[in-house]
Amino acid sequence: MSLGYIIKEGIGGFRRAKLASFGSIITIAIALMLVGLFYVVSTNTSKLVEGIRQRVELEAFLEEPVSRQRVVELERQLISIEGIEQVRFISKEEAAKIFKEEFGEDINSVLDFNPLPPSFKIVLKVGYRTRDKAEEIHKKIMEIKGIDNIAYRRELLEFLDQRVKMLYSVGLLLGILLAVSAVFLVSNTIRLTIYAKRKSVQTMKLVGASRWLIRAPFVIEGILQGLIGGVISAAIFYYLLTMAAGFVSNELIDFLQVGTLFYFSIILGGIFLGFFGSVISVRRFIQESI
Repeated sequence: MSLGYIIKEGIGGFRRAKLASFGSIITIAIALMLVGLFYVVSTNTSKLVEGIRQRVELEAFLEEPVSRQRVVELERQLISIEGIEQVRFISKEEAAKIFKEEFGEDINSVLDFNPLPPSFKIVLKVGYRTRDKAEEIHKKIMEIKGIDNIAYRRELLEFLDQRVKMLYSVGLLLGILLAVSAVFLVSNTIRLTIYAKRKSVQTMKLVGASRWLIRAPFVIEGILQGLIGGVISAAIFYYLLTMAAGFVSNELIDFLQVGTLFYFSIILGGIFLGFFGSVISVRRFIQESI
């Protein structure tokens, strides 16, 4: 009987504060949609950025002349440096072929000799493809005797680091602001419901009703608001992503793919916001802890 009363009273709270409940639900839905949108954008941005980072290599040019035995020794020293995943030797002849493929000119016929030095193409491990980590590895490589110079896209890595950090910071701040707004509105709605039922609450206290029985309906109301907001947000997201998939090419469609867990997380996020907002309101306005 107590459970039935709690559910009935929790649902009944919508009728007592229809406009406030509607506002809370819409705010939760909008907050979850924006947070979800940021998740989709940031996740796909991370994929793009990581794809660019994978193509950023260090090229260590060797002092000449260099023997084959010395090349093997240098390769062993390079691969032993923490953060280096792969090392590939580029001979003078191979460097000339690469030059011809990229520029369409045979450097030997242009200059009558091959000025390109032998080098090592160095691929970094995941987690080391940032400007700071690459700079540390750059310093360690320069300490190796026989390395003349190192070239890599320092400015590109620095640009990626700054923009990704800014994107995450803005998204985190936006998510916090939206979550706080949603919790505040849910809390305010529950407060209005508590005020509307203040006499009933006082009566229940006088007849010895347990604290759980008094407070649970308000928490249920907050959870229901969050659940409805989460379902609305997930449904809109599904519709928008499905519709957008019909307007993009097959190469871009992967950026619109999200798993079932994503929608489930949105609904859970709504439930959490509703629960948290109602708990705050109950603790504050009934003046006893749950």
